[in-house]
Amino acid sequence: MSSLLKVDNEIKTKVDAFRERITSEAEDLVANFFPKKLLELDHFLKDPIINICELKEIHSEINLTVPDPILISDLHDGLEAQNAKKRKLEDGSGDDKVPGTKVFVMPGGMMKSNAKLVDLIEKVKPEIRTLIEKCNTVKMWVQLLIPRIEDGNNFGVSIQEETVAELRTVEGEAASYLDQISRYYITRAKLVSKIAKYPHVEDYRRTVTEIDEKEYISLKIIVSELRNQYVTLHDMILKNIEKIKRPRSSNTDALY
Repeated sequence: MSSLLKVDNEIKTKVDAFRERITSEAEDLVANFFPKKLLELDHFLKDPIINICELKEIHSEINLTVPDPILISDLHDGLEAQNAKKRKLEDGSGDDKVPGTKVFVMPGGMMKSNAKLVDLIEKVKPEIRTLIEKCNTVKMWVQLLIPRIEDGNNFGVSIQEETVAELRTVEGEAASYLDQISRYYITRAKLVSKIAKYPHVEDYRRTVTEIDEKEYISLKIIVSELRNQYVTLHDMILKNIEKIKRPRSSNTDALY
């Protein structure tokens, strides 16, 4: 079979060394790292920082004062009124458009993020990245164990494929957690910009606190899901380790 494709011996040696390294690393991950990590995350879920009952404690003060109202006199000049009307028609905004307050600079310099949530996010993000990286290693290991395609005796191969599919699903879910964090920052930034432009509207300020509370709850759920995924993967692979490592049993001797 090897005569059908010539492979450089030096390259083949390096590839075999890579396979052995992946195998050793993946087996250690499943046997030792996964159970240690699930216990670590389970302990983290009991930390007071992630078990705040009164969500008001995570609120962040928005230091944007409400300016005094500015009285604008009516436009008595006919030409000026006509030009203003023309501008409204060109903008397509009509009379319902509220221009808001022009923002040149923040009163206190840079508007800070919610410090408590930022600290919690910085603790959760490395855990998400770790899960993605470790799942990728174990997935590669299982894929390298899949034998060549043959007719029949593929029950073990189907278990390998199911394991790879589960690892791929966990990877995708973990990546979506990172997207969720990015969306939180973008959404909050837009709301704070709205507050700066429309400081008299209280609903924007309340929405920021609602977004912060929602993100805090989401972060706790994410940590819980990370723990559950380690439990699920560890349990699934251990229960099927025999079929994963030896997907095809040799029963040829029993046929004769």
